[in-house]
Amino acid sequence: MVFDILTLFPEFFSSTVRHGVVGRAAASGLIEVNARSLRDYTEDRHRTTDDYPYGGGHGMVMKVEPVVKGIEALKGSGGPANVVLTTPQGRLFSQPLAEELASKGRLIIVCGRYEGYDERIREFADYEISIGDYVLSGGEIPALVMIDAVSRLVPGVLGEPESAKSDSFSRGLLEYPQYTRPEEFRGMRVPEVLLSGNHAEIEKWRRKESIRRTCLRRPDLLEKADIANGDRAFLEEMIKKGGPGSS
Repeated sequence: MVFDILTLFPEFFSSTVRHGVVGRAAASGLIEVNARSLRDYTEDRHRTTDDYPYGGGHGMVMKVEPVVKGIEALKGSGGPANVVLTTPQGRLFSQPLAEELASKGRLIIVCGRYEGYDERIREFADYEISIGDYVLSGGEIPALVMIDAVSRLVPGVLGEPESAKSDSFSRGLLEYPQYTRPEEFRGMRVPEVLLSGNHAEIEKWRRKESIRRTCLRRPDLLEKADIANGDRAFLEEMIKKGGPGSS
């Protein structure tokens, strides 16, 4: 999986490829992260990437020429790619969208700045993506979020392939509670079922706890969640009680 980043601050990404899951994936050649300066695609001596908006208004707007030239240069040198614009106007980033992007093989991510893009830049993008309903100073942090989330889904990146499948949002539900040693801490014990060695009962408990936690913390996710027929009665009980049900 290749990530080519067009940004005014390529150094922003230098630590990303050295640490954690992304760092290990890059070191092993499973992913590639290349940060390119948008200023490399300008032609004036000041290497200008922004200008005043037509019609007046506050702030500056990213110029169409350097962005489009950057996109075309990367496509010309590295082959086919899907282009992603980071923008608060875009589609909300989610686990299903991360899975979709992971299937593409190569992404060119354009990091927005200033008051936004010259509208004509959108004609050269395949995706416009936002990571949330708030405003950041630029698209570098959203790009990092996408790189991390997508990289986890590339085969071989995670030591245990099943890990990504049980993550929160992978099935539309929040992840079940997790515990490790010691068995008791300040009067709080690990649930007995997790100590039982009965894997069928553990799996049953985890499914119910995922549903319970989602119902309590993110009920908005339930409409699209992957709920097996056998778990629907428990979900209906949770909704009816409006709080924790008994497992």
